[in-house]
Amino acid sequence: MKILLRIFSALITMLLCAESALAGEKTELTVFAAASMTETMTQLKTLYESEHPDIEIVYNFDSSGTLKTQIENGADCDVFISAAPKQMNQLDISVDPAANPDRLDFVLQGTRINLLENKVALVVPEGNPKGIESYDQLADSLKKGSVLLAVGNSDVPVGQYTQKILAFYGLEESELAAAGVFTYGSNVKEVTTQVSEAVVDCGIIYATDAFSAGLTVVDTATAEMCGQVIYPAAVLNTSRHAEAAKEFLAFLTTNTADQVFEAVGFSPLHE
Repeated sequence: MKILLRIFSALITMLLCAESALAGEKTELTVFAAASMTETMTQLKTLYESEHPDIEIVYNFDSSGTLKTQIENGADCDVFISAAPKQMNQLDISVDPAANPDRLDFVLQGTRINLLENKVALVVPEGNPKGIESYDQLADSLKKGSVLLAVGNSDVPVGQYTQKILAFYGLEESELAAAGVFTYGSNVKEVTTQVSEAVVDCGIIYATDAFSAGLTVVDTATAEMCGQVIYPAAVLNTSRHAEAAKEFLAFLTTNTADQVFEAVGFSPLHE
């Protein structure tokens, strides 16, 4: 019965797409992407739509955790790009059950790729008033309580990478939070804004956000400190425009897209 329903649903979708094409309507692709991709994906939308006048890209930018929850709750989404494997794994039935304990099944199998790699950067406001120069120095300052650091919440990837960096230095986040040396942001853009506006002494964000915001990077975390920062991407099996979504995802792996990503500090992977 489930197979018949899926076949029927697919036929309805095909008929609707054909109807739209005959009427000259554009196919609307909804792409959920990590907030740290706002600038690059906006640029790529312009490039893609200029070559595909029948396609309209609609973005939803937010923290990967928020996007994952929206997808789980039934939001319309054709392509999902997460700032960490964790949120994609939670939607992928093919991964180990430990990574997807709820056995959610939203990823269209055969479409998932590791699209990009980023770096976790320590950034400072203009003029670097506290003279912060490295993660080592930051760790010492946090222990002394002499610095105010902006970090992401624990449910967003940049916050999770930050937690790993703190653990690398043997620091307890709960103790530091209680000491009042942290401010939090619900996504990487909020953390970036706090640093740009100099309401904090420093912040931990992605290197690409630092570039886009014109912030000074004083250090970047090694893989030993927080692991690789991998951005997986996939078409969702709930997509009403799966073929068009696959074509857009393929475009994100082209030389044209690579140049846009590399210009702000991303490293294309395409694995």
